[in-house]
Amino acid sequence: MGFFVGDEGGTMEQEDNVLDQLLHEITGLLVEYPKAIERRAAVIQATGKDPELAEKLVKAADTMRDSGNLYLTWAKHYAALAEGNTDASSDEDETEDFDV
Repeated sequence: MGFFVGDEGGTMEQEDNVLDQLLHEITGLLVEYPKAIERRAAVIQATGKDPELAEKLVKAADTMRDSGNLYLTWAKHYAALAEGNTDASSDEDETEDFDV
């Protein structure tokens, strides 16, 4: 995708829609990934195979969740800037939107 100087033929609006769609997809993946790691940890814990690995995976899920929230906060910030919202700031803690 390229850079657009003006809104000829709705290209700016199309880019806004692409950014919104990508943010939606990224959010879904970053929410589901830690859950998948936690499910794997639960299976390992339930089978008694490697309790230490299960514990590491639970911590990894927490780390991935925190990192994902940080990433999504910045992604939303830059998407707002790209849409022309010059008041977009990262002062607000938007991470609670992504915790599930």
